[in-house]
Amino acid sequence: MLELRANCECCDKDLPAESQEAMICSYECTFCCSCVEEILENVCPNCGGGFSPRPIRPKLERRDGVSLVTQPASNRRVHTSYTLEELQSFAQTIKHIPANSR
Repeated sequence: MLELRANCECCDKDLPAESQEAMICSYECTFCCSCVEEILENVCPNCGGGFSPRPIRPKLERRDGVSLVTQPASNRRVHTSYTLEELQSFAQTIKHIPANSR
């Protein structure tokens, strides 16, 4: 099950469970659309993969045990350990490779 992290790991913008601005890689690294496009250039700084929009977990329980009520989003905030310059430098090295070929 996705952790649904609470914030962008780069700029610390709040990304609540219903946010349509949250982007994730296959390891659930979480960044906002702006950082993915403007800083990371669709390159995850942790794994080198690409990003996809994070799915929205249903607020209402339409099936037993399946909703934000029974499986809430995380409130743990995660921050990258890399500087802005390191993020941009890493993205520059592999952004030309399509995400599905990295």
